[in-house]
Amino acid sequence: MTIKIKLYFIILVSIFSFFSCQETEPDFKSLPALTSKGIMAVIEIPSGTNRKIEYNPSTLRFEIDIKNGKERVIDFLPYPGNYGFIPSTLMDEERGGDGDALDILIIAESLETGDTISVIPIGTLLLNDSGELDTKIIAVPADPAKRVIQATDYQTFTVKYNMAQKIIENWFLNYKGLGITALIGWRNDNYAMQEIQKWKVEE
Repeated sequence: MTIKIKLYFIILVSIFSFFSCQETEPDFKSLPALTSKGIMAVIEIPSGTNRKIEYNPSTLRFEIDIKNGKERVIDFLPYPGNYGFIPSTLMDEERGGDGDALDILIIAESLETGDTISVIPIGTLLLNDSGELDTKIIAVPADPAKRVIQATDYQTFTVKYNMAQKIIENWFLNYKGLGITALIGWRNDNYAMQEIQKWKVEE
């Protein structure tokens, strides 16, 4: 290999290394809350799994939650839907929120941690979690091909899929243990959209 070829090779490797170092993970918390198709959702915990995974905006990574020095695994049935958050929302503590983004559960086949998906809210589950208001937006994919239930509004959800609604309700009432979470009640899809607008931050 001639000196010129060696030099050319070294320059190429240096350029590649430089641009590789410049690549950063996207800040999922800052993605837009609204899309042309519906609401944006970021998946933390895939449906059918038990590990508690949360997005860390400081490291821009999805990390397994650690509790008492151990990985947090839900000691109950697996998540009944894909669990995550709505980006560019923040439940401000000064306005009665919990300081986190709005939680969302998407009824669909299992998605992967870090997936983003446009969804349609079909209801809101309000809980009292250890004395604090805990709001769960329930949604389905905006893409009809990705839906496992044919409901895009609260009325259809409660009438046609009442038992699915009960399963979701009972799961959230029991996954942390008995007596920790209490039911406040259900609200419709309009309420869900109002909550998203209420806690939406400037994008």
